[in-house]
Amino acid sequence: MAKGRHPLNFDHLYTLDSHQEHVQTINYLKQRQKPAIVIAASGMCSGGRIVNYLEAFLGDPRTDVIFVGYQGLGTPGRDIQNYGPRGGYVVLNKQKIDIKAQIHTISGYSAHADQANLVRFVTGMTKKPRHIKIVHGDTEAKQALADKLKESLKGEVKIEIAT
Repeated sequence: MAKGRHPLNFDHLYTLDSHQEHVQTINYLKQRQKPAIVIAASGMCSGGRIVNYLEAFLGDPRTDVIFVGYQGLGTPGRDIQNYGPRGGYVVLNKQKIDIKAQIHTISGYSAHADQANLVRFVTGMTKKPRHIKIVHGDTEAKQALADKLKESLKGEVKIEIAT
């Protein structure tokens, strides 16, 4: 910023197309030890490229991890959110990793609809579904959504909560 360069200027965006490029980039970033912004889909930190980045950089206190999406209960992403700020650890690929990175969460960027939007979506359907199975979210949130759908649809639809 001090040199007049914006860190998210897409003229400097570098995308990775192969696993080999991904591994090379992690090694490069570790050796270079200079600021970089890595954007990687999280999958709740349970799989994919994000796990490799976390393994490489969670133990570095110069690292900041920013979550912009929902992290489900019982996932590595939620564990990092919960235990990272307290100097805890997370298990990734059966390996215990001490969290020395700074952990941040920004809400409002999730692609998931909230309860009101989901109820509005279903009640606005011309032809209502016969069966809705709620499969994603924390237990309490799934139950609250099921209750709201039952109330709004007045028994017209079978509502089931997956465990």
